[in-house]
Amino acid sequence: MYSHHSSPRFFTFLVTRSFSSKARANRYASQLQLCCLQSPISCSFARTVHAHMIASGFKPCGHILNRLIYIYCKSSMLAYARHLFDEILQPDIVARTTLISAYSTTGNLKLAREIFCETPLHVRDTVFYNAMITAYSHNNDGHAAIELFRDMRRNDFSPDNFTFTSVIGALALVAENERQCLQLHCAVVKSGTAFVTSVLNALISTYVKCASSPSVISSSLMGVARRLFDDMPEKDDLSWTTIITGYVKNDDLDSARELFDGNGMCEKMVVAWNAMISGYMHRGLYKEALEMFRKMYLSGMQLDEFTFTSIISVCANAGFFQLGKELHAYILKTEVNPSPDFSLPVNNALITLYWRCGRVDEAREIFNYMPVRDLVSWNAILSGYVNAGRIKEAKSFFEEMPEKNILTWTVMISGLAQNGFGEEGLKLFNQMKILGFEPCDYAFAGAITSCAVLGTLEHGRQLHAQLVRFGFDSSLSAGNALITMYARCGVVEAAHSLFLTMPCVDSVSWNAMIAALGQHGHGGQAIELFEEMLAEGILPDRITFLTVLSACSHAGLVKEGHHYFNSMYAVYGIIPGEDHYARVIDLLCRAGKFSEAKSVMESMPVEPGAPIWEALLAGCRIHGNMDIGIKAAEQLFELKPEHDGTYVQLSNMYAVAGRWADVAKVRKLMRDRGVKKEPGCSWLEVENMVHVFLVDDAVHPEVHAVYNYLDKLCQEMKKLGYVPDTKFVLHDMEFDQKEYALSTHSEKLAVAFGLMKLPRGATIRVFKNLRICGDCHNAIKYMSEVVRREIVVRDGKRFHHFKDGECSCGDYW
Repeated sequence: MYSHHSSPRFFTFLVTRSFSSKARANRYASQLQLCCLQSPISCSFARTVHAHMIASGFKPCGHILNRLIYIYCKSSMLAYARHLFDEILQPDIVARTTLISAYSTTGNLKLAREIFCETPLHVRDTVFYNAMITAYSHNNDGHAAIELFRDMRRNDFSPDNFTFTSVIGALALVAENERQCLQLHCAVVKSGTAFVTSVLNALISTYVKCASSPSVISSSLMGVARRLFDDMPEKDDLSWTTIITGYVKNDDLDSARELFDGNGMCEKMVVAWNAMISGYMHRGLYKEALEMFRKMYLSGMQLDEFTFTSIISVCANAGFFQLGKELHAYILKTEVNPSPDFSLPVNNALITLYWRCGRVDEAREIFNYMPVRDLVSWNAILSGYVNAGRIKEAKSFFEEMPEKNILTWTVMISGLAQNGFGEEGLKLFNQMKILGFEPCDYAFAGAITSCAVLGTLEHGRQLHAQLVRFGFDSSLSAGNALITMYARCGVVEAAHSLFLTMPCVDSVSWNAMIAALGQHGHGGQAIELFEEMLAEGILPDRITFLTVLSACSHAGLVKEGHHYFNSMYAVYGIIPGEDHYARVIDLLCRAGKFSEAKSVMESMPVEPGAPIWEALLAGCRIHGNMDIGIKAAEQLFELKPEHDGTYVQLSNMYAVAGRWADVAKVRKLMRDRGVKKEPGCSWLEVENMVHVFLVDDAVHPEVHAVYNYLDKLCQEMKKLGYVPDTKFVLHDMEFDQKEYALSTHSEKLAVAFGLMKLPRGATIRVFKNLRICGDCHNAIKYMSEVVRREIVVRDGKRFHHFKDGECSCGDYW
């Protein structure tokens, strides 16, 4: 008798059910194979198939689960993929590899590493290792990728061409010397993959990147890359673009152009064209970049966002505004519905073009109509406002920004400093640090410039110490800012020492040091430094000549100043601007050579502007040349009727000559035109606080003690021969009143306060917004002799170092 389990009917049922499960598995597998991953409905269809499996009670086997995991991963539905993966008791190597690759794509190295580490060694294979090495490489962790490659070799897994392509790419991220490149190159040769195009492309790319590393001194790496390229049995587009861009990045445009012109294939590759245009742009070879762009356009190549951003940058850097506008019009005409990948970088480049060419409002209009913006867009507009000196709008825009990075803060801090808002610049620098942004060297440079504006030496020294602590002491931008800070705070010796010890200097460094020496009255040393600069092979620019001419003017070096002015165009091809002519006229007028100044003015290619007449008026005030001075003032009243300096200087000239009726007329003219005189003030830093004094000050909390101290000091000064020079009292009053008026000048009060408060022997450093008057200059000479201390005063024009009754300017200022 048969049991019911052994009956033929039950056996038939088992066979039918088994056949049905196999058929269903095949059907599900076929359906999943139909999923096209490029289609948006692919994932939806896969989920429907998956749901049918669950509803029918079907238990999918490994290859179906792997297919589902793969589809979910490619559809960015990692949560579904991981849920399926976790339900598998023993996931096979395919599922593990798929998930690692997916996590790599999303940048989740932590989860990718977890799966890798949980996989037993006996399950792993080369493809599995490749996935994890690629994950590290694509997420910029080159060291981890190389270490995993070593682990793979130690565990006797044989690398293939995909392994080497990934690990060589990882090496490119961290390679610091030629030896590292050569070691991996040898491993490639031994493995037998040295003829695989993808591996060779990766090797060439690594040599190229290592060659451009600042830590690499050897110049042979590009030669190795070129030999690899030349010996390649088969080259693809990537091979050509890699070697050409390599030459461009390593500043060898001639070799890049030779390759480009010598192979017809390059002329068909947009990347190669773009690399050449970009290379010329970064080297400042704007003519060559434009010519390359013209050829690219005429050849019918498809111009992309990289082409346009490079050529628009050329127009911005070279000041070719009209050509830039034409490009803008062409883009609007040809790109009807541009993608965000195209429009965002191109619009950012256009914003920079417009603000650099002085069209900030038009740049803002482009910004306002941008469909998509990023932080680059916001920073570009902020830079435009700052560079145009429109600080109020810059501050408002800064507050509006939805996101800020270190560049945002740096632009704003530097903009405030360079436009005279030093205190706000320092406050913003401190706010940036409080919010957790670690300052870069450029941010430090902005804060240090703020100290230069304010004359806060101790704060500047503290920033210098912080700079060293952060490791930015070798920064060129910060070093240049420090030179200016020390010089403008009256410590020119520290500025010079810093200049001599900087690891590298550029033309800005030389200009800053020449300017510092000139401002401190060391005209001869400034000229010597300029000649040393020329001997070093550094070509001067227009700023250099401004600093040299100023140094000559402050020191009365008329002959030398004439020589350097004449050499500008004759020797260096630099066309003098109005600012250079103003320096020469200032030089001549200070020396009383008005006829020569007139000849220079007549030789100018354009009509004299306000800077020229201001220089002439200043010279007339020094020498009491009323006739020319009145003419200069009349011209300035036409050109700059709102500027208070013209009225003040003309009024002072009349006052010195005793022409009080004319003084009254000038002052009435000021009132009628609503022009207010900038009040004279002086300040100094004592115990990390800035103390400000006004003329006839009654506000400072210790001002009465200052007056008492100054009165006693004046008695000692008179014993040495000091006599108040009442001609510098610019009001019609009695003699006693005039003497009292002189004693209340802000610079005298500030110097007296410093003598009272600063330690014995400490240098007194006072800053004044206007030119120091003749009586104060004479009085401070006597003060320095009485108290036996050095007193440094920075007025609106230059520095005066008073010591032992003498001034560094030699009474020529």
